Amino acid sequence: MGECKICKRESSFISSYLGLCLNCILSYKEAKKIVLEAHAKSRREFGLPETVPKSSKGLRCGTCGNSCRIPENEKGYCGLVENRNNRLMRNAGTPDKGLCEWYFDPHVTNCVASWVCPAGTGCGYPRFAVTKGPEFNYYNLSVFYGTCNFNCLFCQNWHFRNNLKTLTPIISAKELANKVNEKVTCICYFGGDPNPQLPHAIETSRIAIENSKGILRICMETNGNANKQMLKKFAEIAFESGGSIKFDLKCFGKALSFALSGVSNKTTYKNFKILVKYHKKRPEVPFLHASTLLIPGYVEEEQIKKISEFIAKLDRTIPYSLLAFWPTFFMNDLPLISKEVAEKCLKIAKENGLERVRIGNVHLLR
Repeated sequence: MGECKICKRESSFISSYLGLCLNCILSYKEAKKIVLEAHAKSRREFGLPETVPKSSKGLRCGTCGNSCRIPENEKGYCGLVENRNNRLMRNAGTPDKGLCEWYFDPHVTNCVASWVCPAGTGCGYPRFAVTKGPEFNYYNLSVFYGTCNFNCLFCQNWHFRNNLKTLTPIISAKELANKVNEKVTCICYFGGDPNPQLPHAIETSRIAIENSKGILRICMETNGNANKQMLKKFAEIAFESGGSIKFDLKCFGKALSFALSGVSNKTTYKNFKILVKYHKKRPEVPFLHASTLLIPGYVEEEQIKKISEFIAKLDRTIPYSLLAFWPTFFMNDLPLISKEVAEKCLKIAKENGLERVRIGNVHLLR
């Protein structure tokens, strides 16, 4: 049971850590200070900068959409990049050093897009899939990056911060690419988030495809807060390989994005628009996907209405997954999302014109 620090309302749908209800987040300037304090506290716990550094005298990173300007002897928002004696030092995220874990995940995996991708359905056969149906007995090389440029208080994979704290494990792009064997039909980068280490993912993909003698799709699950040019470079590789890019559209609007994730989602939505052209060029295998985690009290019907309207205006065929929430990290006191709310959200997305919508993680619905 949480209490909103502004309106004083108590509810099980108010995060006690954030201390704000949805209405006050969207309606009051006073909420901004409370939001900043909550995120600063959560990041201090892991030795990370409290906000995106924007020092006028700082060095600009530019690897991701945050465009940090890092003061001397401090870190960028992701925690990987430092300004040491007025020189940017990248502890990982280069072709030589990637901070990530990797493993082989048998198809069909729990990938957000498995219901519409070659590995899960055989779409694109024979050019992009090895079988006419699900690629059983084949694998996905899953690459879990140990950094992120968002600060989601509800993060389902928050343990990536342990990798960041120890800067382990480290693997070069060449070493990682060499993990691909004849049974691997796709590589999927996720995390954390790939964006702070996109140069490593791009080089890994380039080498792996160059060495591959068969089908090898390149995919990414991301918050979309990427450097535009790097994202385009990755998108070209993914498109040609039959792979896809999955955007986690966490919410709609700047205020709620800051409250839930600590940063603006403006770049995310701009980048999503940019990638639509690739989706339109390859209808047989969906290139662009979207997903949204249904967070009780915060991301429900009204948010799904706005997000699905945004997607539908771009292309009604873009697949959209509504994911059931699991209480964890700093929002571990919220309840599970109800089946009733999830089904209402599904109906709204379909009524807004989206042709491919589903509810994921249905076992978590209450």
